[in-house]
Amino acid sequence: MEFISLLYEPRKLQATEKNLQAVYDAAKLGLKGDALALTAGMQPIELRQLMEFDPAVSMAAQKGWADGEARMAKVLYSAAVEGDTKAALDVLKHQFGWVAKQQVNIDIDQRISITDALKDAEGRVEALFHIIEPDREAI
Repeated sequence: MEFISLLYEPRKLQATEKNLQAVYDAAKLGLKGDALALTAGMQPIELRQLMEFDPAVSMAAQKGWADGEARMAKVLYSAAVEGDTKAALDVLKHQFGWVAKQQVNIDIDQRISITDALKDAEGRVEALFHIIEPDREAI
């Protein structure tokens, strides 16, 4: 097992060209938050402070995210144009809001007999009267 020494030394926060490029490169990969900071060679708190003090750092991150997204969009679009139907469907769904067609058909074919309905109703009425008015002969 190899031990890696993590030395602490206070660092001066500065948006140098090297830091800005590191933030841009990490953001271009789609990284955010702590992963962005650590990949850019900074501690998460350092990146947050640097972004707060210098808008160029936030701009580098935003530009990296935008360039990374654009690059992936071009790859997906190229695949769709070249005939990849899955890629084409993903472009249509995610960029153009396509939704799979959903259709529900319900066919109910039921015939109602008025005579049968009257018999059922009379039976329910008789049953109700037996519950409300018990058999008078028993009294």
